[in-house]
Amino acid sequence: MLYNEYVILEHDFTLTVPQIRASIERISAVLGTTYFSGDEIIRYAELMQVYSGAMREVSTKLENLDEEFHVRNFHNPIHHMECRLKSIESTIDKLKRKHLPINCDSIEYELTDIAGIRVICNYIDDVYNVAQTLAAQSDITVLRTKDYIAKPKPNGYRSLHLIVQVPVFLSTGPRLTAVEVQLRTIAMDYWASLEHRLRYKNDIDESRKLAHAQELLDCAHDLADIEQRMQHIHQDLG
Repeated sequence: MLYNEYVILEHDFTLTVPQIRASIERISAVLGTTYFSGDEIIRYAELMQVYSGAMREVSTKLENLDEEFHVRNFHNPIHHMECRLKSIESTIDKLKRKHLPINCDSIEYELTDIAGIRVICNYIDDVYNVAQTLAAQSDITVLRTKDYIAKPKPNGYRSLHLIVQVPVFLSTGPRLTAVEVQLRTIAMDYWASLEHRLRYKNDIDESRKLAHAQELLDCAHDLADIEQRMQHIHQDLG
């Protein structure tokens, strides 16, 4: 079989202008402040279309790389991918946290994680091989790299984060657009999902949260050791 039957690309792309307007009106009503209006809503919708195009460009590149690895090495480095656009609520919340004006200029020129792709790989070497090969493509520019695998976060979180820039070709010409790419192994993703659930679990007392956080940190260390051992077996099998 000369194609990858395992990659599952989950899409969550653009909303229509009426849907965006309804969301913004709902948020404004809850918070008692008007966010975006008129032409800004249309511009926001156009921005989301550009970010969707950028995600498609990068995700297609990743799928092509995965198929090439399979043909050359009979091994698929990518288990699956997930794409998402940051929601209007999350975008407004981030702009407020960063003390930025809540408008389309701030979104376009100050934020780099509106479009996001999570790439779940099988082994640690796969993470770095996919990242390196993606970064080497002529129309990809890496703006920033954060390697939380080499240097995990204090809570045990591990992942490789890239902010890449890719041209999106529109009727008005190419538009350079940022996409956040998070690459991690299946084990790292498994751990991160549980840690995320704990972090946003508000109906348990703080002592239990702290106890679980420490246990999760211990699990992160155990998983890192297990992954290295499994990586060695995989390499030995060729």
